Amino acid sequence: MTEQDLITGCKGNDRRAQRAVYDRYSPVMLAVARRYTARDADAEDVLVTAFFKVFDKIASFNEQGSFEGWIRRIVVNEALMLLRKKHALKQASELDDVNPATFSVPASATARLAEADIMALLDTMPAGYRTVFNLYVVEGYKHREIAEMLEISINTSKSQLILAKKRMREQLEKMGYTASP
Repeated sequence: MTEQDLITGCKGNDRRAQRAVYDRYSPVMLAVARRYTARDADAEDVLVTAFFKVFDKIASFNEQGSFEGWIRRIVVNEALMLLRKKHALKQASELDDVNPATFSVPASATARLAEADIMALLDTMPAGYRTVFNLYVVEGYKHREIAEMLEISINTSKSQLILAKKRMREQLEKMGYTASP
């Protein structure tokens, strides 16, 4: 079935089309949810809730963008809602007078890291760091958008990213990754 056939089937409440959409997109979306949550069980909860919303709100998909991207936005929003419910984002704070240049992750290190290493490093970060890092670095949101989504200030978003990068650099150095000249 083509993607368009799947969308049409889901809009018609066809259970086979819904199952095919789930089978096609759930592995990728579980990985997206997992980047935001510290526990696999939370990621699975996010995935189930997100796909329920996908099928419930499929009529609102206007087919002017990527279907996968539309599903991804729902998954990210569900992950953020879970973090808000757990108050995991309330501990974020602003830093004043921080020089972001001192906290960059060496490009050579990130190029050599395997996905599993990155996931393990993200799991060690507080929820605020991990969430802002994912939204900014992986999803490509701007600090203004992140601030609105998480109901924090722009400066808090920036400081959380700086601290996430600092923590990432420290962890990379502990793992033996070093900046190349």
